[in-house]
Amino acid sequence: MDAAGSQVADECAQYAGLYQNGFITTHGGNLLCSKIIHLITNNQVKSQVSQVLRECEQRMYKSVAFPAIGTGQAGQSSAKVADEMLDAVVEFARQKSIQHLQTIKIVIFQTNMLTDFYESMKKRENSDSSTTDSWLSVFQSIFGGRKQSSEKKKFMILEKKVDLVTFQICGESQEKVDATESWIKDLILKEQFENTISDEAIESFDETHIAVLESIQGVKQVSIQIFNKFSPPQIKISGISRDVYSVSLVVQGMVQEIKSTEEEQSKAELLHNLVEWRYPGRNDSFVAFDKLTNMQLERAKMAKKLHLNIEIKKKNYTVDLNTLKATNDQGKTINLQRVIKDEGKR
Repeated sequence: MDAAGSQVADECAQYAGLYQNGFITTHGGNLLCSKIIHLITNNQVKSQVSQVLRECEQRMYKSVAFPAIGTGQAGQSSAKVADEMLDAVVEFARQKSIQHLQTIKIVIFQTNMLTDFYESMKKRENSDSSTTDSWLSVFQSIFGGRKQSSEKKKFMILEKKVDLVTFQICGESQEKVDATESWIKDLILKEQFENTISDEAIESFDETHIAVLESIQGVKQVSIQIFNKFSPPQIKISGISRDVYSVSLVVQGMVQEIKSTEEEQSKAELLHNLVEWRYPGRNDSFVAFDKLTNMQLERAKMAKKLHLNIEIKKKNYTVDLNTLKATNDQGKTINLQRVIKDEGKR
């Protein structure tokens, strides 16, 4: 109140007893703000923060800054206050109707309180990582800078929207402020991890693979970068350690699937040069099966299986591998051919 000046004190005296919803609003006075919302202490921190946020949205304010409400003369524990304030902020931010209020700041003066707020945010990440953007990633975005623009094909960063929460650090000296900022950065780095996967198969990632990675990035606390210009191509995954590990397993699974598919296609190509299976076409002609189906039929024949289910012209058929006859679901039967190319005969 001393910093705001006598004008604000006079307004408070004027409005005393006329407050509604547990607060009154005055001009900013000597402070660098347009309005000051004065709360009437009732120890219901979450409720009061929610009321102020709704008031700011209704008044079309763009930003609001809170102290650690209730930790002064009210004597509430900073850990309890941190939980209640962050509960109110998260619930407000999840509302789809928010149009005006863009920035919410919590100003903390004491180092021990900063620890309590950090622990509260970390606890939220552990319990709600599938739906809430990482608080630690928020800190990283504040202190670590922005992502670089991407170069299509050669370098790609899958876009990830992060809602920012700013904590202003105030202290007795610049030295103490710098020390607190350094401490926060150290905490962030302890939670961060980076893994790079290099493999030629990454070059074969298509739109489906990219869409899967974008979907994963939406629910995991990671940033995914794809570098196709490197040899071999690389995927870099960075973020919260446990999520980096789980996403890395998914990427490795994609890589292995592509390599397995390419290997199967290579085997199918080789086998097609030796044996060709055919089904009836038009005018008494026969049409060659695609190479993968050709390989399935030949493998089943070599394994001495009796029957194999395949698809011909988008219809399901069961093949009798002894008689080389295929029957569909309607009972129609057709004759297949198995041509051994190096012998030039059936």
